[in-house]
Amino acid sequence: MLFLPAVTAGDPVAAQSLFGKSILISGIRCLITYILIPLAGPVLGLTGTVGPVLGLVVGAVSIVFIVASIRRFFAAHHKWRWHYTAIGLAIIALLLYQTIVDIGTLAAT
Repeated sequence: MLFLPAVTAGDPVAAQSLFGKSILISGIRCLITYILIPLAGPVLGLTGTVGPVLGLVVGAVSIVFIVASIRRFFAAHHKWRWHYTAIGLAIIALLLYQTIVDIGTLAAT
């Protein structure tokens, strides 16, 4: 399912580094979507479509990084791989929900 080779020798440190990057990207998406756009949007005269478009782009990048980090955790046989997989899948579920909301917002405009 993760398309990993049969025998892998992954690096646990690299897996944790990629995990940190994926969480950072998700955090940046949340800051942009829920803080920056609502506060700076009216001041800068941004339209209602900027937030959803940014959310879609950053959300897609975030999902890619989360999946890559899950693969890296499994390739490294990291002891926390199942815990991270649960967290990663929960974040992906939230991102997919937000994607549906963003698409609905864009379709309504």
